[in-house]
This record gives sequence, structure tokens and C-alpha cells, in this order.
Amino acid sequence: MPDGQENIPHLLTGLMPRATFFSQMVNRGILGHYVATASLATGSYETFNNFAAVPPDHPTVFEYFRKDLKRPAVDAWVVAPSNGFNRIGESGNRAYGRGWGAGVILPKRLLAAALSSSEGPSYEHLLRDNYETPLYASELGGHQIELHQMAEVLRLSVADFAAHARVLASPDELSVYIARQLMRQLAPSLLWITLHDIDIAHSGTYSLYLEAIQRTDRLCGEIWNNIQSEPEYAGKTTMFILPDFGRDSDDDAGGNGFQHHRTGDPLSRTTWMMAMGPGVRENLVVERPTEPTDLVPTLGAILGFDARLSQGKPLPEVL
Repeated sequence: MPDGQENIPHLLTGLMPRATFFSQMVNRGILGHYVATASLATGSYETFNNFAAVPPDHPTVFEYFRKDLKRPAVDAWVVAPSNGFNRIGESGNRAYGRGWGAGVILPKRLLAAALSSSEGPSYEHLLRDNYETPLYASELGGHQIELHQMAEVLRLSVADFAAHARVLASPDELSVYIARQLMRQLAPSLLWITLHDIDIAHSGTYSLYLEAIQRTDRLCGEIWNNIQSEPEYAGKTTMFILPDFGRDSDDDAGGNGFQHHRTGDPLSRTTWMMAMGPGVRENLVVERPTEPTDLVPTLGAILGFDARLSQGKPLPEVL
């Protein structure tokens, strides 16, 4: 909306002129953050309990990529916002089997492990794991790396990691920091970053929600600038930015406006996607309806794998 554009200057003026922008990305699945993000990662609408500690049912983009192209484990990574996303790197699909997924880094979990009990309270703003209260907390599983592995993989000491975290304002800033370390040390071909600060909306405080929107806008610009500053990525990397879904309408009495995404109304389901990089047309707006399940087949067409079990279709505008 025009009265909200001042909150996203990096997306609007820095990135959008370089991008193809899909204005009608309609999510027809479950509007929970983990299950919806898993649907993005598989190209199929997943139907599991949003708070359950389960992997996606369908093969993930990471498994398609690694198995079809015979890529090593260090070439696909996920930086996830919370413990609830720990299983997103690898599906339970038997056709792909164990071991073809992405490495998953949970920065908040690593930070908690790096801190002594006396330090914990001073980092509370970085350790909040969920802005909704689940009926039960999911147990960790999957292939997320642990603290000693982080130090080895990212060549980053535990002390340096904790010291850098001390100057950050939010969990998403910590995620982007970890992502940049991955880019510098391993240069993976496929890197998936999920930003989660905007979910502070569930607290019902509009000022914190706007602050999170502004921060996320800035971080999206920083990620693109990081890509252009790294020799392994500059000039040969395609970046996609999209929300998992929207928010309830302010006009729906049962939805509490910006605070939730539970009514399933058109505003909670309709969002957008931005794509930019070599070969992607600049300053193009696509208004035809698309779906988040189209992302994985599109990535397959770009990278050269077959997303054979996905429900979406490649988007010709970015191919």
C-alpha cells in the first residue's frame, strides 16, 4: 500500500528495479510458518501439524539439487530462524532416502550453547524462539549442525561468534551474519535463508511489527550486497525473495488485523515474489496469479534438476 512504502526503501528502490516482481503469489496451503516454509522448499503443499517435529513429506529442493546433480553435502545449506525449522533440510520421502538433504544451521540454538548461564539474560532478545505459543515444543532432530561443527565448518571460534552476537539487534541479523560466513568459507551453490523477525506481529505491538519490517527490508538489501561483494557469487547468482504468506485483513473482525494469519482470507493468502540475477528481466511486474509451489520447479529449471514430485510449474518469466 502507498502509506506503507516508506518502510521498505531497499526493496522498492534498491532491488525492485533490478527484479521481476510477481504481485499475486497465492498460498493455497496451511498458513503456519514451518509447514508453509516446508511447502516452499518442496514445491508441494505440506499438510503436517505446524508445530510437529517432522520432516516434509515431499522431497525438498535440496534433495533434488544434490541427488540429480550429484552435489556434495557442503553445497546446500539452510539458515533457519528457530528450533521448529530443524527438520526442513531433508524430507521423509523414501525415494530420496537419508543423506541427500541440506545442512541446517540454527543460529539461536548455537548461541544458546555458546553462552554461560550467567550470560543468557543479556542475549534474551536474540534467543526468543517463537512468537506464537505452540501446544507443545518440538524436539530437535534432523541434521542441524552443533556448536563444535560450526567452529570447524565456518572457521569461526565460539568466542568470536558470541562476541559478534553481542552487537546485533535481532535473531535475523544473527542469521544473515551466519549466512555471510557460509558464503565466504564454503560458497554453497544453494543457500536458503529464512527471516523471522516480522513474526513479532503476534505480540500485538504495531511499532515492533513496523520495526521488524524495516529491519527485514534492510537485511534483504544486505544479502544482495553481500552476493555482489563475494567473487564466488558476484554476477552469477539468482536471488528470490518471498514471504511464506500474508496477514489477516484489518477489516476481518475475527482476524485481529496484522497480528495473525488465521482466517484464510485473501490478504492472509496473497503475497508476492521478487527474482533478480543474470538473465532475469529487470523492472518487470507479473500480475497473473502464481503459487509458492512454483518456486522449486523454477529453481530446478535454472539449476538443472527435475522437481518431479512438486505440484508447481516453472515460471517462464525468469527462465
